[in-house]
Parts: sequence; structure tokens; C-alpha cells
Amino acid sequence: MYGNPERVERMDRTKPDKKGVGVGQHAQADAAGNAAARTVPASAVRAMTTFSPADEEKRRGVRRMKLTATGLLLFVALVYVLAKWGQNSGAGPWAGYVAAAAEAGMVGALADWFAVTALFRHPLGLPIPHTAIIPTKKDQLGVSLGEFVGENFLSEDVVRVRLRAVGIGSRLGAWLARPEHADRVTAELSAALRGALTVLRDSDVQAVVGEAVTRRAGAQEIAPGIGKMLEKVVADGGHKRAVDLIVGRAHDWLVLHGEEVMDAVQGGAPGWTPKFVDRKVGERVYKELLRFTTEVRDMPAHPARGALDRFLTDFASDLQSDTDTRARVERLKTEVLGRGEVQDLIASAWTAVRSMIVSAAEDERSELRLRVRASLLSLGARMAGEAKIQGKVDKWVEDAAVYVVTTYRREITSLITDTVASWDAEHTTRKIEANIGRDLQFIRINGTVVGSLAGLLIYTVSRTLGA
Repeated sequence: MYGNPERVERMDRTKPDKKGVGVGQHAQADAAGNAAARTVPASAVRAMTTFSPADEEKRRGVRRMKLTATGLLLFVALVYVLAKWGQNSGAGPWAGYVAAAAEAGMVGALADWFAVTALFRHPLGLPIPHTAIIPTKKDQLGVSLGEFVGENFLSEDVVRVRLRAVGIGSRLGAWLARPEHADRVTAELSAALRGALTVLRDSDVQAVVGEAVTRRAGAQEIAPGIGKMLEKVVADGGHKRAVDLIVGRAHDWLVLHGEEVMDAVQGGAPGWTPKFVDRKVGERVYKELLRFTTEVRDMPAHPARGALDRFLTDFASDLQSDTDTRARVERLKTEVLGRGEVQDLIASAWTAVRSMIVSAAEDERSELRLRVRASLLSLGARMAGEAKIQGKVDKWVEDAAVYVVTTYRREITSLITDTVASWDAEHTTRKIEANIGRDLQFIRINGTVVGSLAGLLIYTVSRTLGA
């Protein structure tokens, strides 16, 4: 009767039905009128066209209840025959009462059998109108179900009311405020961060970073900013340490490389000068250089230092206001950014940053993870105790949920209609019957009992009034 329950069939949704309309066309929800049926996962089809062990047990229960209801019908039919025989044989007035009750019970049982059977198939195989409702109206039922869900469950008011009643902000805050939960979230965030950094290709990220840095630096003029910074450094005397360091290193270098300096001076002398003269000149130049660096190093008020201060002050002013100086700085910036060494340096920065972040994410005691954990605990405590923050979180969640259900309502409901349309009508009918058929058989039993009581009551009233 039920065929092979393991057979998986997919409905041909492009085949026209008796009305010449494709079965799947009832579930089309594309706003542009796209006639192509949406793809339904094969797992959804298999779930509705196969019978699990639980379904098989339910089908056995349905068969038992069918036998019970049918047996009750046969029983009242037998009672009716015996009561009519007894009535015709002069058994007494009671036979008429029993016959009337049995007759009405048969009528009720047959009427309810017809109603229950008409849900799933044509009674006795006869194509009676408005029977076999589930297999013939499956797609319309799917569309109606989708529309019902969309109108009554995916509306903005319903979503907001339900989410507001849940109190997500306070619950989430109380959950995050617990250290073990904060540890768990921190670990998950760290794993996600490591995974994301692992998946990203270095070449892609380096190209993006290099292009972004170059474009940002090229679009913004740097001379005024450098001028303001230099002006502040000079005003605060911050450059003096650099001067001390440079002058000190220059003095030390001269002390160590005196012969080299004198040889360099002698090598630049004319060829016609005597060697001893070149030597004297070289020694003189070396001593003057050494004296100069020593005085600049040891005298904070040396005129050379004052000249350097004035030069830096004027240069800082030119960087901010002199058009020619600013243009030259921009040209220099462009040349520097265009050099391969600079691009390689920008690109290599990503590798160092990624390695640092991955190491910090893997180390449970790293500053990064400790700060994230502390932030989560603080956020959880505030969310759990401050109504204002709870309200903000609740509103964010509500707005996000409302956006999803209002923007994608048609797609969500079409999931229902398309899935129902993809089911095989025969298997769908059998599966629905397996799940609700047992309860429907009680309708037949109740119809037999109620019909018998109604028949007995009507016969009694008729006899009473007739007497």
C-alpha cells in the first residue's frame, strides 16, 4: 500500500498539472517575476520522502487505529442487523431503540470515514470533487502556509514584541559577566582571529596595505604637518639631544680617524705643492675640525648651535608657508614612496604585525587576551546592571532582526513554499497521515459513538412525542 519507503523521489516542478500550471509556479516569490523555481536542498526532499523508524512506528499505530475504528463500524452494523431481526421477530420495544442507535452509529462512522479519507485520497478510488485534499492541494497549502508565517510571524511588530520580552541585553550581560563565559568568548575570538589571519594570503594583504598607505600618503600634503612638528620640537628644545648625539659621535669619529682625514685633505691638494705643505695643511684642517666639534659639544651656547636653531626655525616656517619649499617636499615624498625599497618596507610591516597578533592570540596570558577578557567582563557587568545599555543592545538586536525579516521576508516564506512544492505528493500524503492519522481515527470512533447516542435520543424523542 505504501510502496518502498526508502525510495527518494523529487517532484518534476516544471511539469504542468491538470490546469496547465507548473506545480512549482505556485511558490514563486521573486519580485521581478523570475519564473525559474528556486533550488531546494536534496536533504529537505529526502527528509520528506523517506520514512524513519519513528515514522514506521507511527504508521503501525495508524493501521491499528484504522482496524479499531473499522471494527467498531462492523460491530454496530452487526448490532443493527440483530436488532432489526429482533424487532421483526417481536422481541420487544427495546429492539427498536437498539436498532435506531446502531443505524445512526453506522451513519456517523461512515460520514467520518469519508471525511478522514478525503483528506488523503479519493474514497473508494472514486474521483469525487473536493477529496484527496492534501495531494491535490499540497502546493496551495504550502503557499498559504508561507503567507501565514510571513503575515503573522515575520511582521515588525511581532518581532519587536517577542524580542523585547526576551530581554536579550540583560541576559547577555549576565552571561558575559561570568568569568568562565568571558574566558570562553575570549578563546573563541582568539581562534577566529587566528583563523582569519591564517586564511588571508600575505601577498593580497601586503598589496592592499601598500596601496592604501601609498594612496593615503600621496593624497595628503605632509609639509605643513612636518613644519608644525619641527616648530614645536625646536621650541621645546627637543632637537638639542639629537645635536648632542651627532656632535659627540662626530668628535669621537675624528679622534679615531685623524690620519684618514689628513690623508683626504692631502689627496685633494694641487700636484705642484710640496708634500710637507700638504701635510701641514692636512694637520691644520684636522685640528680645526676637532676643535670645532669639541667646542660645539661642550658649549651649549656655541654660535653654531644658535645658527642651527635659527635654521630649523626658519625651515619649519618655510614648510608651513613657503610654496616652493612645500612643493619640493611633495616631490621628494613622491620619489621616496615610489622606490621599491619603501614599498617592500610597507609590505613587510604586515608580516611583522600578523606574527605579533597571532602570537598574542595564542598566548592565554598575553596582554591582548587579558585586555579582551577584562573588557568582556566589564561590558557584561554594565549590560547586566545598567538599563540604558540594555535598552541600546535590545534596540540593536530588534533593528537587526526587523531588517532581516522585512528585507528577506519573501525569501524566507519562499523557503516554505518551494520546499513544500518540491515534495512528492504521494510520499508527503503518507508521511502526514503517519503523523496525524492516528488522532484522525479517533474522529471515526467518536463519530460512531456520538452518532449512536444521537440516534438513540432522536428515536426516543420521536417515540415519546408519538405516544
